[in-house]
Amino acid sequence: MQYMTLGQTAMKASRITFGCWEMGGEKWKLTSDETNIQVVRTALENGVNSFDTAEGYGAGHSETILGKALEGRRKDCIIATKVSPENLNASSVRKSLEASLKRLRTDYVDIYYIHWPNPGIPMEETMSAFNKLKEEGLLRAIGVSNFSLEQLKEALKLGRIDLIQPEYSLLQRDIEKGILQFCSENRISVMSYSSIAKGILTGVFHIGQTQLAEDDFRAPRRLFLKAHMEKESELIHAMKKIADTRKITLSQLAISWLLHKEGLTSALVGTQNQKHLIENIKAADIELTGDEMGNLDAVSMRVLNSIDAS
Repeated sequence: MQYMTLGQTAMKASRITFGCWEMGGEKWKLTSDETNIQVVRTALENGVNSFDTAEGYGAGHSETILGKALEGRRKDCIIATKVSPENLNASSVRKSLEASLKRLRTDYVDIYYIHWPNPGIPMEETMSAFNKLKEEGLLRAIGVSNFSLEQLKEALKLGRIDLIQPEYSLLQRDIEKGILQFCSENRISVMSYSSIAKGILTGVFHIGQTQLAEDDFRAPRRLFLKAHMEKESELIHAMKKIADTRKITLSQLAISWLLHKEGLTSALVGTQNQKHLIENIKAADIELTGDEMGNLDAVSMRVLNSIDAS
């Protein structure tokens, strides 16, 4: 496993970050808390030191499970959590962080994110609260998630932002239009989420013929619409050709592509499956050729342009 420095901090995070959204349940079907605790510990044992959760994941359940899983190993980990957009006023930010710390069984978090911007609450108020909590040692670094470039610049005027967490994958590349370069120029680390496009880039829907249940939260999402899934087939089959040649999974290929993108610090990948976890971790060691990257880039953009035009 390789590690990269986070922003202007002294912290070094693994190139694979364990995303804990699924562990919260709610929108995701849970295996069991005991299984997820073991998956987290297996990640740590295999070089993953970065773990990402949020108060909104299962109304705090994800944080509770992560806290149990990492108990006794706190010094070996980088723990990130997030405050929900409805809690961005000064008093709520503090209450949210204190509640998260209790669930996580720790007295500080390494990274505290604004999960989503809230135009109804002044950025100055939120950042002032974050800066005070940082001064008190309750958080080590401030991050923002789902921010536009303009929102990131606004926040940066009010305090040090060391990380941004945007959606980024072969099927979502908007951050290449300015955010990646800006972050590189300003020493802001980028942690991608939805790295395998909520499962599409595993190939299970196109090659495995898996069907989403009607009540699956992903069903109405843009990338899962029937017409768009048909367009995405070109990318999935291009990926399969490369993956079969290399004898790797499509998920590994999708993650490796991300880790080859300049400016990307760490890719968030979540799973409740031990086998998939180990496969995902191995993706950090895959070296793609220039031709492979060029091919994936080209097919990806062609598919995205086709979706945007529909």
